[in-house]
Amino acid sequence: MTAAADRRPDAVVVGAGPNGLVAANLLAGAGWDVVVLEAQPTPGGAVRSDREVHPDFVHDTFSAFYPLAVASHAMTSLHLEDHGLQWEHAPAVLGHPFGDRQWAVLHRDRDRTAAGLEELHPGDGEAWLELCRTWDRVGGPLVDALTSPFPPLRAGARLLPGLARAGGLDTVKQLATPVSSFGREKFGGPAARLLLAGNAGHADFPLASPGSGVFGILMSMLGQTVGFPVPRGGAQALTDALVTRLTSLGGRVETDTPVTRVVVRDGAVAGVLTRDGDWYDTHVVVADVAAPHLFGGIVRAEDLPPRVVRGMQDFELDPGTVKVDWALTGPVPWAGSPAAAPGTVHVADSVEEMTETLSQVASGTIPDRPFLLTGQMTTSDPTRSPAGTESFWAYTHVPQPSRTRGDAADEVTGRWDHDDLERFADRMQARIEARAPGFGGLVAARRVLGPHELEARNANLIGGAVNGGTSQLHQELVFRPVPAMRGRAATGVHGLFLGSASAHPGGGVHGAAGANAARAALWQRRLRALPRRRTARGVR
Repeated sequence: MTAAADRRPDAVVVGAGPNGLVAANLLAGAGWDVVVLEAQPTPGGAVRSDREVHPDFVHDTFSAFYPLAVASHAMTSLHLEDHGLQWEHAPAVLGHPFGDRQWAVLHRDRDRTAAGLEELHPGDGEAWLELCRTWDRVGGPLVDALTSPFPPLRAGARLLPGLARAGGLDTVKQLATPVSSFGREKFGGPAARLLLAGNAGHADFPLASPGSGVFGILMSMLGQTVGFPVPRGGAQALTDALVTRLTSLGGRVETDTPVTRVVVRDGAVAGVLTRDGDWYDTHVVVADVAAPHLFGGIVRAEDLPPRVVRGMQDFELDPGTVKVDWALTGPVPWAGSPAAAPGTVHVADSVEEMTETLSQVASGTIPDRPFLLTGQMTTSDPTRSPAGTESFWAYTHVPQPSRTRGDAADEVTGRWDHDDLERFADRMQARIEARAPGFGGLVAARRVLGPHELEARNANLIGGAVNGGTSQLHQELVFRPVPAMRGRAATGVHGLFLGSASAHPGGGVHGAAGANAARAALWQRRLRALPRRRTARGVR
C-alpha cells in the first residue's frame, strides 16, 4: 500500500459517471480538494461515445438523449455550456409509427403536436392541450420534487398549490393511474396513447402498474418543454464539459483506478484503497456505485448498519438491455415518414403489444416482439456521420440473465453469448425492417452489446440494468435503495454517501443523486463545525 501527501483529499468520489462528476463539481465549488477515481480508461460512466462501429460514425455507447439533463437543477446550475457543451435537436422530438403508414409525432411546439393528434382522431388535439395546461401548473415543481433530496419540502410546498389549481385530487388520481388506463380514458385514438405509453416504457414499469402514468406524462411533457436534446459531437461531450469544469476548480479525475475497498473504522470512513494498492486518506466518500457493488462489496457487510444489509437482500435490479448500433449508408427508410424527422422513434404496433412485451420481460421471458427505443443521431446532430448517412441505434429490455426463464420465440438461450446476441439483433432488425422496408440494405456495420458487454464497459450496469435498480414504486422515494436509508444519501457510515442511480431519485442523466450526496456531505461538515457537537443523522 502506498500513500502520498497529494492523496489526502477532502473527498474521494468513486466513479466518474454523471452523478459522480456532478457531486465532484459541487464539492470542488465549495472549496474542497476532490479526486474522482474511475475504473474505466475513460470517464463518463453511461455517458460516453465512440467510433468502434465505423471510423466515420460517432455512436453513443450507452445513453443518448438528455431531457432530464436540461430539466434538472443539478445539471443546469453548473452552466456546462460555458465549458464547451452544445445542445442539438432533431426537427421533431419523437415519432411512433403505427397502423398503415401513420405516425404519432411529438414536437416541441405543443400546438403542432395537438394538430397532428387532432388530424388522426378528432378531439384528441384538445385533450392533449388540456394535459399540457395541467402540466403547466404542476410540471416544474413536480420535476424539482422528484430530483430534490427527500423529503422535498420546498418543491413540495410549491407543488401543492399547483395541484390544487389543476384539479386537486382528481389530478392526483390521474397522475397515479397506470398509463394504459390513462390513455384509454383521456384519448379516443391510438396516437396519443402510443406517445404516453412509449415514453413510460423508457423505465421498467409494467404499463398496467401505478407509476407508469406519471412517468409517461413526465417524459412526454419534457419532450415538449425542453425536447430530447443531444450533445453536439456525441455523448462524451457532456462528460467532457463536466470534467473540464471540475478541473478548472482544481478537482482531479484519475482513470484506470478501480476502488477495491472503502475502509471503515469505528463507524466512519477512514480512507480508500485501489486495486493497485494506492491509499487515499479521506473521511468523505461519495460513491457513484451501484448499491449491490457498494453494500457488502466495496464496503464490507460488517462495517454497515444491519438494517442496510438486511434491506439489500430484497434489492431488485431493473431488467437487462440489448443495444444494437448501426452505421447506415442512408437515412432510415421509414414508411410514411413524417415531414419533420424525429430524433427518437419507438417501435411497437400497439399499446396492447407493449403491455404484453413488458409483462414478458417482468416474468423472465425474452420477448418475441421486443419494444424498441431507437435513435436517429445524425438526424439529431449532423456531426455524427457523413452527410446523407445515419448513425442509428436501438435498444430493448430483456430479463436479467439470472432471471431468464425462456424465449417466447424459442431461438435464444438466455446465455447472451455471441450467437444469442446476433439472433436477437436479427429479431430487432426485422422489427425495424417491417416499418422501414429496405433498412437491411443500408447497413454498413453493426455492433451488438448485450447484458455482459454493457456491464464489462460499466460495472454499474449489472446484467445490463441501466437504472441502478427497478423504478417501480416499491423501490422508489423513501424505499430507494433500501427503506433504512429513507431516500437519503447518508448510508449510516459516517462520511459515506450513496450518489449513484441506485439512490433517490433513480436512473436518468439528471445528476440529482450525485448532487444530493454532495449536499449531504457539505451539511455533515457544517454540523461538525458547530460549537456544540451534534451527531449527523444517519441509518441506525
